[in-house]
Amino acid sequence: MAARVVAARCRNIYGLKKKPHGLRNFCSSGDPGSVPLSQPLPSLPVPQYATVTNQTYDTKITTLENGLKVTSENKFGQFCTVGVLVDSGSRHEVAFPSGISHFLEKLAFNSTARFGNRDDILQQLEKYGGICDCQSSRDTIMYAVSADRKEVDPVVSLLSDVVLKPNITELEIEDTRRAIQFELEDLNMRPDPEPLLTELIHSAAFRDNTVGLPKLCPPDNILQIDQPTLFNYLSLHYVPSRMVLAGVGVKHEALVEAANKYIVGNKASWEGQGRYPVKAVDESIAQYTGGMRQLEKDMSNISLGPNKFPELTHVVIGLESCSYNEPDFIPFAVLNMMMGGGGSFSAGGPGKGMYTRLYLNVLNRYHWMYNATAYHHSYEDTGLFCIHASAHPTEVRELVGVLVREFVRMAGPVGGVELARAKTQLQSMLMMNLEARPIVFEDIGRQVLNNSARKTPQEFCNMIAAVTEEDIRRVARRMLETKPSVAALGDLRQLHSYEDIQTGLASRDGQMPRRFTLFR
Repeated sequence: MAARVVAARCRNIYGLKKKPHGLRNFCSSGDPGSVPLSQPLPSLPVPQYATVTNQTYDTKITTLENGLKVTSENKFGQFCTVGVLVDSGSRHEVAFPSGISHFLEKLAFNSTARFGNRDDILQQLEKYGGICDCQSSRDTIMYAVSADRKEVDPVVSLLSDVVLKPNITELEIEDTRRAIQFELEDLNMRPDPEPLLTELIHSAAFRDNTVGLPKLCPPDNILQIDQPTLFNYLSLHYVPSRMVLAGVGVKHEALVEAANKYIVGNKASWEGQGRYPVKAVDESIAQYTGGMRQLEKDMSNISLGPNKFPELTHVVIGLESCSYNEPDFIPFAVLNMMMGGGGSFSAGGPGKGMYTRLYLNVLNRYHWMYNATAYHHSYEDTGLFCIHASAHPTEVRELVGVLVREFVRMAGPVGGVELARAKTQLQSMLMMNLEARPIVFEDIGRQVLNNSARKTPQEFCNMIAAVTEEDIRRVARRMLETKPSVAALGDLRQLHSYEDIQTGLASRDGQMPRRFTLFR
């Protein structure tokens, strides 16, 4: 019965007795139902299907007459990311109060010669479906905008105003001082002290020079930084030869045209403001010193909620590695993946790093170890390989001994399986990260800023695949020949002396010197 009803409705729809004009010529038999679904309907246009092509998007680089480098890579999608990267960071603040880069990061996208305040800029970006951000590091400051790819011209115009024509009013400086003061207070109250430890380990490794200078503005410098100081710094570092305009998801010709229109010949707001006391950029090469930085701090009452957070002491041990321009950079990156690490409470398989050395040899063996993670910081002229671990203050002596032994074991035998796993994981992380447009933008911009060229992801994957077990042992031995850098935070009464740590790293088996004491 139901089948007859459906058949009757179909006859009414297709009009077998009286055909609608649009369906009259569908087929010679007059019945569309007689055409198999595997065949196209007669008298209709032949469909054109999309085909897979091997089209590639190469990175293009153009240097303009004023020295500005313009680089881009086209990428499928509705949106693009365009920004300016400047060869400027906390490492260049030797002749200035430390914290200028921190101030510039907070002052970005405020009032300019064309925009009255931050809200005006954000309202303008909303017309293009855009968002903006500014980030500073020890060697680079980056201004970026993501917006509709059809709006490249106005986006570059806005970026030119933000980078070259900021007003930096007294009111904006006061707001920035309050924001930085709040940020510093917040960092001191967080249960995760990683930003503070990063500052301490760099300060210990490169004492009072280049990348060892504070990235976060010291509290004593907050009131010292004013508009003349900032303009003096900008006049030296914000010049075309130290800048790169990068874009992802844009046509290179359109980006070059916009750069010529809005950046070339554009007079900066700090020009003509009088003579500045500092007249040269600091081009010092990083000097690795090694050493120890300690910060005694009560970590017993830090909690984000009603439940008490465990009291921990944090220790970071680091050794000098290499710059990202050296061939050993890739073996160091593989070694970093091989060490891996993380928190004592985690779940997952090989993709989560549960088979790395710091999990197998440390976290799975020592129940009192709360965290153990390897990091590799690399810059244009130096690098720092370090391990951060945390435990209860009563376990600090044993913690340091465990870390020292792991450093020494790096120069020992390397398993083929663990090396293959580390290389595969590094390759997959590289390729997955480069799926994100902002990451591609930063990768292109940083490489062109530092080397005036870009290595493709495939080149990096090939270099990773070529790393051997001997490469890992060689870079580990190179590391162990340098003086250690140590940073410690928390209750440090049980911490080994710097000399003991140095002796342990120099020993064949990583054993710490025995110190007899009546009290633990």
